[in-house]
Amino acid sequence: MGLGTLDIAIVLIYLAGIFVLAQWVSREKAGHSKDAKDYFLASKSLPWWAIGASLIAANISAEQIIGMSGSGYAIGLAVASYEWMAALTLLIVGKWFLPVFLRNGIYTMPQFLEQRYGTRIRTVMAVFWLGLYVFVNVTSILWLGAVAVNQVTGIDQMTAVVLIGVFALLYQLYGGLKAVALTDIVQVTLLVLGGLFVAGLTLNQLGDGAGIIAGFNKLWQAQPGHFEMILSKDNPFYKDLPGLSVLLGGLWIMNISYWGFNQYIIQRALAAKSIGEAQKGVLFAAFLKLLMPVIVVLPGIAAVMLAPNLDKPDQAYPTMMRMLPTGVLGLVFAALVAAIVASLASKINSVATIFTLDFYAKRNPDADQAKLVRVGRLAAVVAVVLGILTAKPLLGSFDQAFQYIQEYTGFFTPGIVVIFMLGLFWKRANEAGALSAAIGSFVLSIALKLAWPALPFIDRVGLVFLLALALAVGVSLLTPAAPQKDIINTRDVDYRTGGVFNLGAVAVIAILVALYAVFW
Repeated sequence: MGLGTLDIAIVLIYLAGIFVLAQWVSREKAGHSKDAKDYFLASKSLPWWAIGASLIAANISAEQIIGMSGSGYAIGLAVASYEWMAALTLLIVGKWFLPVFLRNGIYTMPQFLEQRYGTRIRTVMAVFWLGLYVFVNVTSILWLGAVAVNQVTGIDQMTAVVLIGVFALLYQLYGGLKAVALTDIVQVTLLVLGGLFVAGLTLNQLGDGAGIIAGFNKLWQAQPGHFEMILSKDNPFYKDLPGLSVLLGGLWIMNISYWGFNQYIIQRALAAKSIGEAQKGVLFAAFLKLLMPVIVVLPGIAAVMLAPNLDKPDQAYPTMMRMLPTGVLGLVFAALVAAIVASLASKINSVATIFTLDFYAKRNPDADQAKLVRVGRLAAVVAVVLGILTAKPLLGSFDQAFQYIQEYTGFFTPGIVVIFMLGLFWKRANEAGALSAAIGSFVLSIALKLAWPALPFIDRVGLVFLLALALAVGVSLLTPAAPQKDIINTRDVDYRTGGVFNLGAVAVIAILVALYAVFW
């Protein structure tokens, strides 16, 4: 399948328009040069709509659209728990985590760890996050994005990897976070519209022209096993999504780590003009997360009937795109590119932020603001080059890349959640305990994977979290407290939330209860 002339025109107009818009919103007032606060935190001026849209744009990329559609094809609606539980997690982040971070003027997650525990844990976790972002996140977006571009346009996959990487780099190189966040409302609008087009047209085709609802009912009746949210033990994919453990166990740890303590996600909220704007932003993102399975999972389930003989599950979404008419295909392909570019640009910016503020600035405290911005841009270039060179070797052999990403990050996330939760809410925790949790999480995860290979990775994440928590508490109690290292102020943090946030939170919870009741 190739793009028609109209499709190509739509895509080129999008690429040119979003690039120009990014540069325009990044401009500075006459006489003002970009400093680190401008470049890495968008001058701490983001409104709620930019925060919410940017959270979703950073999150939803090729690894979500291609990967989760592939998992929808193979597993079914159960994989939507990653999206729907994220909505509830965002409410927790807005209510209890953001007030502490914003009260203490936090720029990066490693910075919080240093101010709470000490310098060693900051360095250890900064190295971990840089490795994770470059060799898991950047590579996965590049590779899965290239899969989609290749299948839609026929462009060689490695050529597509290079084109995606270079465009995303140039798109945000000048403006930093401001270029990314203030254009993400356009990206998310295009993503949602494009995704709804794919879902609607595939369901309409299943309904033989009788409409979307008829198509959905036909799909549900023909594939009831693909609409089970809670998998039974005899399901062949139980190991990926182990029944009630999804709701009560390790998936909570994965979500809290990702949405609460992940630099390229939380950075948007840290750049808010106020705590109220940050909380309204995460509420907006929570509502968008409720919609995401329609966009990223449902087309994969529809492909079970429309394209039952795919070689790999991750081909499901590109295959559904082939059924779109000219013009609509261009719009949907532009939406897919928008998701890829927005998420990749976000990760590139976060790599630059952590490297510059947590490594370079710490070792060069006298560096001027212009130098910090230049170092950040250089770090962004290096991250993209490394991602391009390692994308195929790291991800080229996986059938369901989304599941690979979750399992790999699951080695570390239990320790991350332990470190931050104790850092936020238990003053007796110290650096020795935090380091033991960080190292113990990885060692325990590897040991359990080798000794108990049949244990579902989500259950392993939950078990390792409990063990790492016990280890951190025990080591903290057995070693001297270090209150002089803890300069995080939690005494006067105001956890109260406004009426809009409270009403919206109740609505999100009610919708979640209804969804799980219907598709249990």
